[in-house]
Amino acid sequence: MLLVALTGSIGMGKTETAKMFARLGIPVYDADAEVHKLYEKGGAGVEPIGAAFEGVVKDGAIDREALSKHVVGHADKMKRLEAIIHPLVGQVHRQWLVTQAESNVPMVVLDIPLVFETGGEKRVDVVVVVSAPADLQRERVLARPGMTAEKFEGILAKQVPDAEKRARADFVIETHRGLDDAFEQVKKVVEKLKKRKGKVWTALHKAQ
Repeated sequence: MLLVALTGSIGMGKTETAKMFARLGIPVYDADAEVHKLYEKGGAGVEPIGAAFEGVVKDGAIDREALSKHVVGHADKMKRLEAIIHPLVGQVHRQWLVTQAESNVPMVVLDIPLVFETGGEKRVDVVVVVSAPADLQRERVLARPGMTAEKFEGILAKQVPDAEKRARADFVIETHRGLDDAFEQVKKVVEKLKKRKGKVWTALHKAQ
């Protein structure tokens, strides 16, 4: 099973690109969506996060705004949150991969925003980076509700620069020419990936 990481800086069009892979019948794992599930009512993250951070649980779910006030700008508290979330996400991720492998799926896409930032490129066979010109990226991000130039710059500061991501990628999907053009790029990438053999999952499976 070929493990394909899909990544890209904020505002580059990664979410839409992930949908394109799904349209081609390729299973897509969304890391951000799994975190959101952990925060929802009944989610596995609600109890431990509520115990670690006072006042963040409302109506049985994690209030993300209240949680942000606790951790943003506080490295020690952010590490405490990550120590709770990462093992839970990792467990869900592994089970998802097992399920796909048991279904004999030849290829999966892992939609993981911080692949390079976390060294995740070592745990996949291929990295696809979604990219767009900086001015378009800025325009897209600042159009989001509640986004400010200061927040945008803060997010960028924590991410590997786009130029470096492009240089380290196996494939780059350009999104500035519209969705149809991007979809054609995705189809070409998928055709090339169909010829590749997955090594990472096989190695992990044998080690277990």
